[in-house]
Amino acid sequence: MTPRLLRTAVATALALGALGLNQPARATSSDGVHTVRVPDGDPHDRSLAPRTTDPFSLIGVTWDDPDEALDGTVQVRTRFRESGAWSTWRPLEADSRTPESGPDRDRPGVRGSTQPLWTGPSDGVQVRVAGSRLPEGLRVELVDPEAGSDAVHTGVVEPGVVPPAAGPQSAERPAMTSRSAWGADESLVKDPPTYTGDTKAVFVHHTAGTNDYTCSQSASIVRGVFLYHVQSNGWNDIGYHFLVDKCGTVFEGRAGGVDKPVLGAHTYGFNTATSSVSVLGDYSTAATNAAVRASVAKVAAWKLGLYGIDPTGTTVLTSGADNGKYKLGQKVTFHRISGHRDGYPTECPGQHLYDDLPEIRTLAANAGTSAEPAAEPPGVLDEDEDAYEDETDAGEDAGVLGR
Repeated sequence: MTPRLLRTAVATALALGALGLNQPARATSSDGVHTVRVPDGDPHDRSLAPRTTDPFSLIGVTWDDPDEALDGTVQVRTRFRESGAWSTWRPLEADSRTPESGPDRDRPGVRGSTQPLWTGPSDGVQVRVAGSRLPEGLRVELVDPEAGSDAVHTGVVEPGVVPPAAGPQSAERPAMTSRSAWGADESLVKDPPTYTGDTKAVFVHHTAGTNDYTCSQSASIVRGVFLYHVQSNGWNDIGYHFLVDKCGTVFEGRAGGVDKPVLGAHTYGFNTATSSVSVLGDYSTAATNAAVRASVAKVAAWKLGLYGIDPTGTTVLTSGADNGKYKLGQKVTFHRISGHRDGYPTECPGQHLYDDLPEIRTLAANAGTSAEPAAEPPGVLDEDEDAYEDETDAGEDAGVLGR
């Protein structure tokens, strides 16, 4: 190549980089997840230059060794498809851990990971990772929940003929959106569910990331989390048993039967004999609302009520791993409805939601002793969403709710 042609090629590459149009050298795509490797280099500081990507709406970062923690910070900046504008830098929570046992740990290809972040429709990304100890094989996971999927269904699935739970703490099963309704691709779930015998406690989580979503997008967010857990983390299924959006809609999570003690992937060290419910949003920055608290309470009351358990009580669980908070084999007393941080060193479920747990326990106890109002028929989500938006607007004006 002549010096003139070489200078032209270099100038062109620099111009494309300035425009954020560099294409990743090693990118792969599978079933709605497009991955981009973060270049190796400095053991304490790695980055991915701004670039155009395939469409995505949810992002995370994973690495090779599922047992290795990322001791540092991960920040991403994404480009909105509609406007072409770049977001501010946003952190990814690096506290997600592979389950301590079961098929989610033993499957080939299981990876360590951050929590995912919902970005909305995007087509560009920039990443920077810094810390005292960075794992090998960092890659960016770009999830498109709409890729290859049918139209999103958001109708609520009624409890139908399912009766209230048996026992002194019986509570009616809440209406929930089934896996088929939110669009789970069951062909990606390779192994049958694992059962643990009973359910002694419910751990409450938040998905973190953002509260800036509409409730009509909730099914897509749940589908995105499912794809991230299965395709990016390498787990067998979505980790949570139930999910709740900010309008109070309940979504069926992990397969195997909502009324059965399915082994989940949600609280490292305490997945056995426990259930989980995760609220879509970041409740470190935003307060919850009555719809969220009521739905979490209804799920917990019904699930624990299957075993006649008082949701305001406590139980003793044995840690299944050295998880940074408890030692393997250590016996720990938990509230029957506990926060993720009670069992693992994390900020999840956010301070606001964590502070709401006493109220949620009281609501759950009342749900077990009084009749619940009839569930709304399918198709009421738009009305619920409008009502929520009105409440949110009023709360933000008063400085109560954050975004």
